[in-house]
Amino acid sequence: MSGKKNAEKPFRRAYIEITNACNLNCAFCPGTRRAPRVLSPEEFALLARAVKPHTDYVCLHLMGEPLLHPALGRILEICGEEGLRANLTTNGTLLEDVKDILLSAPALRKLSVSLHSFEANGDGPPLEAYLSRVLPVVRLAREAGIICELRLWNGGGARRLNGRVCRAIERELGIPVGNPPDGVCDRKLAENLHLVTAPVFDWPDMALPAGEGRVSCLGMRDHFGILADGTVVPCCLDSEGTVALGNAFERPLGEILDSPRARAIADGFSRRTATEELCRRCGYARRF
Repeated sequence: MSGKKNAEKPFRRAYIEITNACNLNCAFCPGTRRAPRVLSPEEFALLARAVKPHTDYVCLHLMGEPLLHPALGRILEICGEEGLRANLTTNGTLLEDVKDILLSAPALRKLSVSLHSFEANGDGPPLEAYLSRVLPVVRLAREAGIICELRLWNGGGARRLNGRVCRAIERELGIPVGNPPDGVCDRKLAENLHLVTAPVFDWPDMALPAGEGRVSCLGMRDHFGILADGTVVPCCLDSEGTVALGNAFERPLGEILDSPRARAIADGFSRRTATEELCRRCGYARRF
């Protein structure tokens, strides 16, 4: 659901981190040790124009909670001005506060809500209170033609609560869900509404032991990322900018993406080989 790739452009999507700040501290997320930063609209416009020759789709996050951005409406306007379709991934806690911005943004294509963020809200009544603020906005968004993806990426984590989440979806949206699926699954519940489940995974970290065997990833083949300070990284999981390919505020993005190191990453994954030490320490890549 990342969007149909334009055959004339090399990447399906680009991740642009509009802020690395977050309002939750979820167990499944490593966070970042980088200094908090928010892209200004002017900086985002520069990056939007830079990625436009390479993709038609931008994901407005890498780390951080994008709905915290104080100029979110302007960010989405810039996407529209540059002909880019925007995908947003959020923990959902601020959806009620920014729903008017989201629903009035023609460039917003997809809204992914990490419902497994409820782990940071505690067990018991807070779960229902959280869902009661999230799901009505999801209903309005899908009615407005925005693709909505409800994520439960907590297999091996707080999966025991997923039944309660599914019952809440049924009550709030009036759509049968049934039992939460096991493993990696993308279940279409209705038009513009998907329930996606997956297990918890180990984020790439140089402190982890290197994995053995073949590994594959879509980094630098399907997508790339740009951190809030302009650092270009090969995928959406490089939370610290460990594999820094260059800075899009300092060098042309096309030059960075066509550098020998960037090409080596893509070529290596095509052969199911990780050329970067960080990629050898990524639990998500080992799924494939």
